[in-house]
Amino acid sequence: MRNISDQDRANVLVQALPYIQKWAGKTIVVKYGGNAMISPELKDAVMSDIVLLQLIGINVVLVHGGGPEISGMLNRIGKESRFINGLRVTDEETIDIVQMVLAGKVNKSLVQLLEQHSGKAIGLCGLDGRMIMAEKKASGIDLGFVGEITEVHTEVIENATKNGYVPIISTVAGGYNGDVYNINADLAAARIAAELKAAKLILMTDIKGLLKDKEDDSTLIPVVNVSEVPSLKREGIISGGMIPKIDCCVEAVRRGVKRAHIIDGRIPHSILIEMFSDEGIGTMFY
Repeated sequence: MRNISDQDRANVLVQALPYIQKWAGKTIVVKYGGNAMISPELKDAVMSDIVLLQLIGINVVLVHGGGPEISGMLNRIGKESRFINGLRVTDEETIDIVQMVLAGKVNKSLVQLLEQHSGKAIGLCGLDGRMIMAEKKASGIDLGFVGEITEVHTEVIENATKNGYVPIISTVAGGYNGDVYNINADLAAARIAAELKAAKLILMTDIKGLLKDKEDDSTLIPVVNVSEVPSLKREGIISGGMIPKIDCCVEAVRRGVKRAHIIDGRIPHSILIEMFSDEGIGTMFY
């Protein structure tokens, strides 16, 4: 910012004004993961973005993953990470590690980081206030303590935002008989956004968005109506690891979220670019 003239700085603020007015008082849910959670420069940019949004009256809810940290801890105790169809096989020992790493270390370090950027944050997990209730995921293969969300209760989230805090949520969920379940963070973010009647769901990823040709970044599809998704799957444009992410966006929109976005978290301040520019960034689903 040192190289920007005062006039340019004023112009930037004036151009942002209609967006600030549009989003003030609204809720956005950000799924935070990928490289933006690893690179110190990107972590700082994300936290600055969230503090800015909070200061101008936007309610930000941050839902985070932590797969690499879980794998790292399992590695340290000599336990191999196993995945089936992108889901972590979670036995009794692994769910203890998941809860410890996600709801403990990762969650509290993000709270601390946001506070260091002069934000107000509170760390929560799906067990707090029965926020996320789940039962064992039904699938042909036993994945252990991998859960399917049955209910989301948002009272504890809304109490936090009402009091000026950014809720930072790790996605371990409670079962009805005292079990704890590991929940995919994209799915949890989509359901939380729907229950909060959020204006936007933003999934931060390590890709530019949905591409017509996955080898060519210039083939980005900026806008998709959810009714187009089945045909994009048939054409093979939506395939592999993109399928679950886009299914989450479709689910959120069908449940009432106005807009869902897959954005490139490798670009500094990608959240602000999405919120405060006409072009936005990544792919928007509506």
